[in-house]
Amino acid sequence: MISNARKYLIPLLASLTIPLAPTSGTESPAKPGIKAVQVPYSSVKPSATIKIGGTADWVLVAESAVWVAGTRPDALLRVDPQSNKIVARVRISGEACSGLAFGFESIWVPICGSRPALVRIDAKKNAVSATLPLAPAGAEGGIVVSGDSVWMVTDKNGTLVRVDPSTNSVQEKLHIPAGSFNPVFSDETVWITGSESNVLTPVDATSGRVLESIPVGSKPRFVTAGAGSIWTLNQGDGTVSRVDEKSRKLTATVQLGIPGTGGDIAYGAGSVWTSVFEVPLTRIDANTDTVVRQWIGKGGDSLRIGFGSLWITDYKRGLLLRIPLKEVQ
Repeated sequence: MISNARKYLIPLLASLTIPLAPTSGTESPAKPGIKAVQVPYSSVKPSATIKIGGTADWVLVAESAVWVAGTRPDALLRVDPQSNKIVARVRISGEACSGLAFGFESIWVPICGSRPALVRIDAKKNAVSATLPLAPAGAEGGIVVSGDSVWMVTDKNGTLVRVDPSTNSVQEKLHIPAGSFNPVFSDETVWITGSESNVLTPVDATSGRVLESIPVGSKPRFVTAGAGSIWTLNQGDGTVSRVDEKSRKLTATVQLGIPGTGGDIAYGAGSVWTSVFEVPLTRIDANTDTVVRQWIGKGGDSLRIGFGSLWITDYKRGLLLRIPLKEVQ
């Protein structure tokens, strides 16, 4: 995923001969990918294509619905996976900018802009139930729910807040490496990527104790859990790092050839999946730590797996695509 302001520059940058990332005028390495396993993204046949808004970003698969953030207007949309129809639109006070999380019968939505906040949406009533005065650390940050808390980094100095959902208030503030942004919860641990220090930091979700950081690839950003491991998408060198949850050791570095800002990573169906502009979908076999297929072309940005499908946004066209897993196995 990537901030709204940066994405408006993409059409201009795409006309240049040197591949650039969707940033404000700064050059980014080209995305050569892994050519031996590349096929056109246009060869994938979605079972549904759903118009979300002016843009579409941040996908969340919950118990009975798929949620996706849209702009123009700023809203969170609920998609029924049985009918592939939008069944609710919840207006929010700004652009959803730092992930989505489900827990405690609610959707938790960080908001950026002039009035940053953390919005709580009642998943049964499809309505905002609370607005917390907590600003996300950045537009490419994240949020996660554990068994009893909601976790989000709120500044670039590494302040990780633990929110008590019973009171909608901060229960605890923890200090992790500066420049950390994106959390994932697994094995009673919150794991947070440190994009400025090139580390993955585990935090005991029960005691709140910050554990020893683990070196990973260059500028780790988005993160997922699966197959007994934590996987980080490293924006600096276009790799994915695999860290074993039990030993807390780096066990593999998978070359994807997709450096640059933005993107997403998710685990499902025995594979790790990534998405970035120019290379909207890559599949890594979690058994062999190898890239088995890579789709190139227009589209992509955010993705999740659920209901037998891969749900992936086409940010610039404001679309959510549902792709049956059998299409990409």
